[in-house]
Amino acid sequence: MAISFVRIDDRIIHGQVVTRWMSERPCDGVVAVDNGSAENPILSKMLKSAVPAPLKAFVLTEEQIQEKWPKIVGSKRNYFLIAKTPETLVRILDNGVDFISEVKELNVGPMSARDNTTKYGKNLCMTKGEEEAFDELENRGMEVKYQLVPDSKIKKWTDLKAEGGE
Repeated sequence: MAISFVRIDDRIIHGQVVTRWMSERPCDGVVAVDNGSAENPILSKMLKSAVPAPLKAFVLTEEQIQEKWPKIVGSKRNYFLIAKTPETLVRILDNGVDFISEVKELNVGPMSARDNTTKYGKNLCMTKGEEEAFDELENRGMEVKYQLVPDSKIKKWTDLKAEGGE
């Protein structure tokens, strides 16, 4: 399996991913997809430095992951796929990056409060576009679950949506 974990996290690569999730799932490296981070050399370097050696870290644009996807899934290594937003995952799926055939579960981490967001819980605020992207990912076969760290309670997107946000 080349992709062992798929996550949405507005911080992309940080301590929780490195210290908690990597101890729970097979991981030889992280593939982060975010155009803004990949196009900013300082931010890209900072994100990569959060992953301890000898693990690999890649910060890619949506276009770059399309180009590199065959090599990633053909690898014997296990990678975490992390995107900043669910819309990013929908776009890369539309462009041939089929991570759903690798992993059927999407872990959702923090999504901070911003303008025009609905709050669904602690550290979980979404725009209408993000909500629609989660619906689309579920329609394509992913189970969307909000869970900050492995030992925290899991909340399914379908349940959060049914409860409604604030």
